[in-house]
Amino acid sequence: MSQHQHTYIIGEIGQNHNGSLDIAKLIIDAAARPIREELFGMDLPRMDAVKLTKRDLSQELSASQMSREYNSPHSFGKTYGEHRAKLELNDEQHFELYQYAKAQGLDFVETLCAVGCLSMTKYFMPDRLKVASRDLTNLPLLSALAETKIPIILSTGMGGFKEIDDALSTITRYHDNISILHCVSEYPTRPENANLLSIKALKNKYPRYTVGYSDHTIGISAPVSAVAMGAKIIEKHITLDRRMKGTDQAGSLGVEGIQRMVRDIRLIERSMGIEDVFIADSTVSAKHKLERSIATNREIKVGETIQQSDLHLLSPGDGFKWHELEKVVGKTATKTIPADEIIYQENLS
Repeated sequence: MSQHQHTYIIGEIGQNHNGSLDIAKLIIDAAARPIREELFGMDLPRMDAVKLTKRDLSQELSASQMSREYNSPHSFGKTYGEHRAKLELNDEQHFELYQYAKAQGLDFVETLCAVGCLSMTKYFMPDRLKVASRDLTNLPLLSALAETKIPIILSTGMGGFKEIDDALSTITRYHDNISILHCVSEYPTRPENANLLSIKALKNKYPRYTVGYSDHTIGISAPVSAVAMGAKIIEKHITLDRRMKGTDQAGSLGVEGIQRMVRDIRLIERSMGIEDVFIADSTVSAKHKLERSIATNREIKVGETIQQSDLHLLSPGDGFKWHELEKVVGKTATKTIPADEIIYQENLS
């Protein structure tokens, strides 16, 4: 059998930490938990990375939008600007979380929303940089990110092939370590809008790049299905409790959801196999036990010639098959064969 693939799974914390380092660390702990499949006693690879988001509020929204009143139940401030400021962690705090994640063996990915956010590279270099869907057309930002030579992940939720091509043209002036994630920028995404077949379109159009899926649907069926369709990266929002305050919390996976998604993705990886049809070694015992063989439907006495009307099919499957009928019909029984018993070669002359 071929070696099963490994899907790079990113737990997107984003700003589900609600401005708290302690909450962020607890979410990292959840992402780092081991994955166990109990029935077969399998210890499976856990999540690969966590991702945070960094904004530079001076390069975020227009002044009028930043100062507008924000009355959402998820608001952390009177204005949208105050709300956004409450959710931001500074460079030193991102560095602390980077160290915390790396100590647990997790990669650390950053979505940087402005050129000014690159100030964090004075403290550490993320394992990958993520470009949010809204910045797919932000070519100055893409150029600045690419100049660092850090691998880049593009999210396609607000673009088509032209926007992707323009982004690739910008980044590849510096490097081509690029991944492309199908994404639908609807939060949460309705199932009928997920359009997972876009993964195949991206794989066909961009065979030289790694293609994956950034998921905003509810539950785990879409990301697990995406892996079955060939996605090599999965990104999914994660949190401690989906009932927490925050606009992304309800559409995220809680601690148990993280476990289920990673478990099922790892099981799908093992389930894919090879593009062929064959009798697997693991089914031989079941084939022997359950498949049907030619058997008597009445007692056949020694010396009798066996007719087709004397026969039917019963388990186990270690005797003659129906396509071998000529090896039985017309043959003479060398011993009495009871009704409803398998006929073996040693029973025949």
